Amino acid sequence: MGMSNQVAPVGIIGGTGLTTLSGLEITGERVVDTPWGEPSSVLVDGMLGDQPVVFLSRHGNPHRIPPHQVNYRANLHALQQAGVRTVVGVNAVGGIHADMGPAHIVIPDQIIDYTWGRASTFFEGELEETTHIDFTFPYSELARALLIDAARTVGCPFSDFGVYGATQGPRLETAAEVRRLERDGCDLVGMTGMPEAALAAELKMNYVCLALVVNRAAGKSDHIITMTEIEVAIDQGMSGVKRILEIAIGGLGALTPQPS
Repeated sequence: MGMSNQVAPVGIIGGTGLTTLSGLEITGERVVDTPWGEPSSVLVDGMLGDQPVVFLSRHGNPHRIPPHQVNYRANLHALQQAGVRTVVGVNAVGGIHADMGPAHIVIPDQIIDYTWGRASTFFEGELEETTHIDFTFPYSELARALLIDAARTVGCPFSDFGVYGATQGPRLETAAEVRRLERDGCDLVGMTGMPEAALAAELKMNYVCLALVVNRAAGKSDHIITMTEIEVAIDQGMSGVKRILEIAIGGLGALTPQPS
């Protein structure tokens, strides 16, 4: 058995566009099932240089599952079963912080969860004991450092901090809701950051978020939010996201699982 078999794959959860990373060789795809149901999409296996990767499309392929109906538990469980120890969640978000405008990349360090009614823990049903995970720091600091170093190398506009406010969706927020988020200390707003991060922590996987601001949050610009402007920002910002992943992937693959 060669050394290549010893390297744990890095899981990447995001949109379907991520499978166009340069130097990525797709090696196959797998339909998997989990005790928590079906994940959002097939798992796409690939090699990025010497580093194995597993992609999962959070909203399905084609994009059809709204944020509040994503089966986050199945997604994370499927990646863990595939041997993944470190997960990068790529998220499209709205910018609240003044510096975080369209096409800006953010590697957040904190979350506030405003979602409700989502299946948000593996610890339920007929349990032997209840487990309360420590979630003081929801993102892996080691993984964040790797993404931050890669972003500096790429030279794209980015922030190395941010509080991600996770809202229920699928509608966008009101201007008053965004003002409340800002008062609470949120820098970004999105609909997919939770329970994904907490479920990864329950499974003792390292989890990090690579967020791309696709619009200013409601009330933060002088016009209503359009899909056209979001698509333009995604086109502008995704090249930076991809370059960051290409540079950081080997380091991310070398991270050990979280201590229990």
